[in-house]
Amino acid sequence: MPEKKVIGKVKHFYDKISVAIIELNDKLKIGDKISIEGHDNVVEQVVDSMQIEHEKIEKAKAGDAVGLKTTGAVKENDKVFKVLE
Repeated sequence: MPEKKVIGKVKHFYDKISVAIIELNDKLKIGDKISIEGHDNVVEQVVDSMQIEHEKIEKAKAGDAVGLKTTGAVKENDKVFKVLE
């Protein structure tokens, strides 16, 4: 089973467009595999695009709040993990 590291949490989720706003406490970049885990759900995906204030970015750092399209529904305060291969 791959190791995981907490890198942030979901601040808000826009269900109509399936976009999560994630507050990061560590870095994240395009191509990273993440797992968003809540009380009753898990969404695993590869980060293929991120935005800050509607501008596309390749990488983000601790303290950033990024918009990320998700492959499933998530909830506020769900934990975001980076999956370490």
